[in-house]
Amino acid sequence: MALSSISKLNNVNTWAAATNKSIHHDSYFKKRIRIIAAAQSSGGGLAAEYEEGQLERPKWTGETPLSRLVGALISFKPLYSLLKLGARQVLISTAEKTSIPWRDMTNEILDSDVYKEKDAIEDSSIVYPDYYLNPFHAYDEGNLSWLAAAEAEAATMSMVRRAIPNASSLDEANQIVRGNWLQAIETHHNQYSGYSAIHDILDIGCSVGVSTRFILDKFPSAKVTGLDLSPYFLAVAQYNDKRRNQGKEKVKWIHGNGENTGLPSKSFDLVSIAYVFHECPERAIKNMAKEAFRLLRPGGTFAVTDNSPKSKILQELSPVLFTLMKSTEPFLDEYYLTDLEATLELVGFVNVQTVLTDPRHRTVTATVPYS
Repeated sequence: MALSSISKLNNVNTWAAATNKSIHHDSYFKKRIRIIAAAQSSGGGLAAEYEEGQLERPKWTGETPLSRLVGALISFKPLYSLLKLGARQVLISTAEKTSIPWRDMTNEILDSDVYKEKDAIEDSSIVYPDYYLNPFHAYDEGNLSWLAAAEAEAATMSMVRRAIPNASSLDEANQIVRGNWLQAIETHHNQYSGYSAIHDILDIGCSVGVSTRFILDKFPSAKVTGLDLSPYFLAVAQYNDKRRNQGKEKVKWIHGNGENTGLPSKSFDLVSIAYVFHECPERAIKNMAKEAFRLLRPGGTFAVTDNSPKSKILQELSPVLFTLMKSTEPFLDEYYLTDLEATLELVGFVNVQTVLTDPRHRTVTATVPYS
């Protein structure tokens, strides 16, 4: 059964590509998307323009026949185990081919004193949502394991290199992926918040603090807080923060739930969520959007960056790659079926904008109204 399905899946690639070309853009969705690169080159002006696909979302998501076929493959446990290993190997292979020292980075964390940071930062009263206890990213314990935490930064680097495969270096890839994301945030805030200063920033789902460090570099005078549900990830974030800053912490790290942070209302000028929503069911996405609205001051900016349903590259992934991706992302269908822009508007956000900030990822920004 499994081998027969794999054969069907391989054959479907040509069919899917042909089908994609015959489908026109959804006019309403098209109006709400600005497909531009937000980052500016050193000489000023837009750095690049990225191409959108012809579909509202990839054919391999949602309730399509192709999506159901992939779901059936993943539900076959012997095959699922192989897919999980394959997905992990894709990341490691990308890392090794692009001079990212995956194994060395992982061992450096696992052989360090990081473990005591978990004892200091963990909130034992936290009740984990049911969806968070699912396997993620080929780890049976999901984000609640030392191996996942130790490999997270290398995996993030690999993701960036896969997003910009022609970049000459990781730094160049980050200038595009991270630079465009941060420029989109700054541009939005300046345009809709009257150039008001950004004093307080919250990075929800901060993982091991990679996105948080880029935010801090972009807004060096701001007070930055990183919040995550995984005490393992936070332990690595705090350990690296101290290691890079001679024992001092530049970021305040909090073990908490992004759906209900417990932080004071109207206490931040910017709330960012980077590469988190694709790991969440729709109900969690909506709850985090509501929480971000509560936490932001009037005129504050909410920014989400994640996989773009409109990405031409993601829409045209090979059957092998999209099957591997879905095998490690249990809520990917819910993410792609969620109208994020409409969700933010229903919560109360205004000036909702979407920018394709690299070939695979979008950045959605929105404002809390002044009244």
